[in-house]
Amino acid sequence: MKDEKESQIYKIRHSLAHLLAIEVLKFDSNAKLTIGPVIENGFYYDVDFGEGKIPTEKDLKEFQKGIKKSTNKNLTFIKEDISPEDAKKIFAENPYKIELINDLVNTGEKLSIYKTGDFVDLCSGPHIKDTSEINTDAFKITNIAGAYWRGNEKNKMLTRIYGVAFETKEELEEYEKRLVEAAQRDHRKIGKEMNLFTFSDLVGSGLPMFTPKGMAMRTAIVKKIGEIQERFGFQEVWIPHITKPDLYKTSGHWDKFGDELFKVKGRENEFVMKPMNCPHHTQIFASSPKSYKDLPVRYSETTTVYRDEQAGELLGLSRVRSLTQDDGHTFCTPDQIEAEIKNIISVMKEFYTSLELWSEGKYQVFLSVRDSKNKEKYLGDDAVWEKAENVLRKIADDEKLPVIMDEGGAAFYGPKLDFKFKDSIGRIWQLATVQLDFNMPARFKLEYTDKDGQKKTPVMIHRAIAGSLERFLSVIIEHFAGNFPFWMAPVQIKIIPVAENHNSKAEELFAELKKKNIRVELDSSSDGFGKKIRKAKVEKVPYFVIIGDKEISENKFTLESRDSGNLGMFSDKELLDKLK
Repeated sequence: MKDEKESQIYKIRHSLAHLLAIEVLKFDSNAKLTIGPVIENGFYYDVDFGEGKIPTEKDLKEFQKGIKKSTNKNLTFIKEDISPEDAKKIFAENPYKIELINDLVNTGEKLSIYKTGDFVDLCSGPHIKDTSEINTDAFKITNIAGAYWRGNEKNKMLTRIYGVAFETKEELEEYEKRLVEAAQRDHRKIGKEMNLFTFSDLVGSGLPMFTPKGMAMRTAIVKKIGEIQERFGFQEVWIPHITKPDLYKTSGHWDKFGDELFKVKGRENEFVMKPMNCPHHTQIFASSPKSYKDLPVRYSETTTVYRDEQAGELLGLSRVRSLTQDDGHTFCTPDQIEAEIKNIISVMKEFYTSLELWSEGKYQVFLSVRDSKNKEKYLGDDAVWEKAENVLRKIADDEKLPVIMDEGGAAFYGPKLDFKFKDSIGRIWQLATVQLDFNMPARFKLEYTDKDGQKKTPVMIHRAIAGSLERFLSVIIEHFAGNFPFWMAPVQIKIIPVAENHNSKAEELFAELKKKNIRVELDSSSDGFGKKIRKAKVEKVPYFVIIGDKEISENKFTLESRDSGNLGMFSDKELLDKLK
């Protein structure tokens, strides 16, 4: 976001990173400092301690005490512009800073340093004026982790020291409460308890497998999206999981994904596992001549793609090597763009309304555009980008979306609208996206015949409603803490006979509900009635039906709700109507 760096909390966090670096050098004067950026809720500093001692948790507490002492000295943060030659003299003993200096020089950026007392760091800022602006009760040095220099596993492993910081003590306390709540909601923990997915060392890290219950959830999500988007003319297609490298060299993905591509050696040719679906979909479009009367063409597909993510970045379902995208691509004429994107937004709105996430204050929309200072990172010329960005701005205004500008957040082939949702404990997650692409159709020489008989290049609109199903599930599991809405729940209703002589009636109801495609389980185990009830509650089943002597005599069923308790007695028809 454009204004983020100018915010007070950004400056506080950035300044605390420098104060942390000062304490690190007190701990080990030979330590090599690398980078210390601001991140969500805080900051970190990556350090090469060489053969020296790595800090412990006890040392982190000392760092924090040292920083608090520094804040009482009213240390200032003074910026100075500097030449590359002088910068290299200052940081001559630090190869990491020299590498950064060379990179900045190569991109034509000006160099600057910040001085805080005797400490000097290569930095563009911004920072607070002095340490009196830091609330000493509102920050904490939290933990240590390993991190490769510049995120490349071929580089040296560094020590990353994390901290969190806020403007008030209350904000820090609220953050710590959210951490406790997040641990209880961890999708890895709940997924195991509810038997939704599993990993195996024999299969490989980052390659999740879904149990019948987990698959039931995935199917429900895909079905819900499919039912909505079908009304807007999307048609399902299918593509293979591998391709010749030429496809991605033409699209530009070969250079973008680089080492993340899984390569497959055939008998005669080399293939790659697909990291994206859009290039394949261009070839379906290109397989037959198109007239303007045929457009828009709307393809959808739920399929798995593969990316060789670094092992240290894998995390449950949040970051995997096999991710399933609910993908869609529309090929249209320029004058159809607005209507098509507005239809896609309608699909998103209906889907996320079913999760009670599409309401004021619960979602944000980021208009992600090019980084104006690094245009070489993107495909296409200025005119194409300006046109695409202006179209998305107009659509966002027309739809009255709560838009925030995100310069530099665009895809390499075009600008996009990223939809981010706030979960039940206040965390923001990006899930849905719609992306406007004038570049890829041209690279693949896609065309249609316009009404004047001329060959024209179509516009391509990329869209995902849930995004990666794996990541979506990680977010939704934690958002609901396993208490899923009825339509998504892996088991929607459980039938619990009180005793063995009630099993026959329970089996009849079970068969009837199965016929109606309701995800139902029958607990006819020898466990006591109380234990069955407790088990249903632990499994977070939305509804359970109790069948005992009274229910059989009245030919009705007692219905219990996970959320509302006893709902009373219902006939089988009344029960079905309620579940519908």
